[in-house]
Amino acid sequence: MRVLEAGFASHVASGATTLATCWRIERADGLVLGFTDHDAGLSFGGTDYVPAHGLDGGERVGKLGASVDTTEVVGVLHSDAIAEDDILLGRFDGAEVTTWRVNWRDPDQRLLVSRTTIGEIVREDGVFRAELRSGQQAINQPQGRIWQALCDAELGDARCGVELEDPAFRAEATVVGVRDRFRVAVSGIDGFEAGWFAFGMAAWGAGKRARLRDRVVTHERLGGVDVLGFGSAVGDWVEAGDSLVLTAGCDRRFATCRERFGNAANFRGFPHIPGNDYVLRYPKSGAELDGRKLVG
Repeated sequence: MRVLEAGFASHVASGATTLATCWRIERADGLVLGFTDHDAGLSFGGTDYVPAHGLDGGERVGKLGASVDTTEVVGVLHSDAIAEDDILLGRFDGAEVTTWRVNWRDPDQRLLVSRTTIGEIVREDGVFRAELRSGQQAINQPQGRIWQALCDAELGDARCGVELEDPAFRAEATVVGVRDRFRVAVSGIDGFEAGWFAFGMAAWGAGKRARLRDRVVTHERLGGVDVLGFGSAVGDWVEAGDSLVLTAGCDRRFATCRERFGNAANFRGFPHIPGNDYVLRYPKSGAELDGRKLVG
């Protein structure tokens, strides 16, 4: 049961309320934005809430159990703070949204309605519709370790232990051309062998993708030019001269961990697990079914 603060409860019970809804949005890059459906700005809790004309919250249905509660906000893309490019670039994906019901005459009288995260965002005709997912969404995320032959750590994290600040695993590059939506040509990494940055990360330092990170899928050297392939359509948002910092990639195999990074002791996979094809083999002359380990 929700318990209202005494002052707020008294205001609601008065029958003549001056209430507004406020949304505090905190993006993954740390940027905090505040909006309200009131016609004047409000400020509380260290956040300024600016009027967002055309922004409206949808009906919120509470559910019992572990199912995910969802609601939505609908708004017109009129504010410089919510640019259509930022939505398309995914800057608002997964952002935390805190919703308040506030007495606009006295913002100290307020009620925390929900803490949600932004899910799917639909854009059409200058209007955006953002799905807000409740905290139960975290239950849908895989937890714990994965029993598989490949490593389940992220290169450079605490479980992996590889120091990505080492110049051998890090380089600054500059875009020299866009090959297509998924591939860009870069300079500055000719001192590394082809494929060194495949499965690595690119942190953009300038241009429209500034402060975003993208997974590098392929690293080829074509005609003496390094070409990076990405899993997302970065080519729509970069141009010659944009800078990025690349970190080496790992295909999560035991041999790569041992030979490229010298980090076999921290390998977080299970390379000696027999696969389905191995289990289903039948005995025959020359077959390695003598109990020896599968990976040297």
